[in-house]
Amino acid sequence: MGAPPGSAGEVLTLISAGSATTRADLAKLTGLARSTVSQRVDQLIESGLVEEIETGESTGGRPPRLLRMHTEDHAFAGVDLGATHCRVALMDIAGGVLAECEDPLQIAEGPEVVLPHVDRRLDELLVRAGRPRQALKAIGMGVPGPVEFATGRPNNPPIMPGWNEYPIPEHFGDVSVLVDNDVNVMALGEHRAAFAGTSHLLFVKVGTGIGCGIVAEGRLHRGAQGSAGDIGHIRVSGHEDAGCRCGNSACLEAVAGGAALARRLTELGIPAESGADVVALVQGGNTQALRLVREAGRLIGEVLASLVNFFNPEAIVIGGVLSRVHEHLLAGIRETVYRRSLPLATHHLSIVPSQTGINAAALGAGLLAIEHYLSPDNINRLMKG
Repeated sequence: MGAPPGSAGEVLTLISAGSATTRADLAKLTGLARSTVSQRVDQLIESGLVEEIETGESTGGRPPRLLRMHTEDHAFAGVDLGATHCRVALMDIAGGVLAECEDPLQIAEGPEVVLPHVDRRLDELLVRAGRPRQALKAIGMGVPGPVEFATGRPNNPPIMPGWNEYPIPEHFGDVSVLVDNDVNVMALGEHRAAFAGTSHLLFVKVGTGIGCGIVAEGRLHRGAQGSAGDIGHIRVSGHEDAGCRCGNSACLEAVAGGAALARRLTELGIPAESGADVVALVQGGNTQALRLVREAGRLIGEVLASLVNFFNPEAIVIGGVLSRVHEHLLAGIRETVYRRSLPLATHHLSIVPSQTGINAAALGAGLLAIEHYLSPDNINRLMKG
């Protein structure tokens, strides 16, 4: 159910987007009476969400007073949990980063170890930023596995033993917690930071596994249960002998993911344990590693060519650890996509490396939390409460 027109939530949306900076702007955009606008604005000021400042500038008469978001009393957290790391960013209500940290952490240690670690880091960052714990309004979290977004519970995540159906939001008590697949929050972070004017975007993470975040009409598209974009388990013909951790064979990530490339290099007598090792070998000039990365790009391009024909995105952004050698990976992807997709679908298509890099997931998770908190429906609930 959407927020009613002219509600406090809708007024705040106009202020936070920069569409309205004065009460007169709000009256013009909403069609509300000035008295009603003043009532809504006063509510938001009283709640600490908005502040009104003197500009000091006047063209004769009373100087105009400008409305803007009040950033000091609110904090939000973006948590990026990877297979082997934990990155946390503390952000203000405008999306500015107040403090951040990153630690090595094994997701396989389970929620009883990982989530208390996140809690400790949140407390430390709040102290560093000079904010009390009660200033933390919402937490966004990306995890490396499928998530039922409505409940925040991982669903049979292959590399997260002990996490299946775990109620992550309940661990953090009364604060709102939104949990999503890591590639979804990466797509959100990349879109808001670097592609805000792009309505249709695919963010492809090429790391240990392979996943895709979908932005449609400027919004994340998760599908009915939250599993949209799981391209790593699309079957690739001609690779039936490649077993996948999901139990099937010939999945894209079992052939072109970082772990698969590391395994193939090891079989060739070139020791590698992870996608990061593959990247190091490519950067060191190893021709076998370079060949495999470009071949992986072609295979990923085969799957993406079908998605381009089906979804018709404006941009495909490549992130994840293998994007660090994007000049080789993207060469393979572009070669196949432009050859196998329809000309109309690729006419204005750009295929580019991520601009947010390692910050994408934490940034996107924090923005997920902020956008939830500032949504008109949530603001109206807060006003009633």
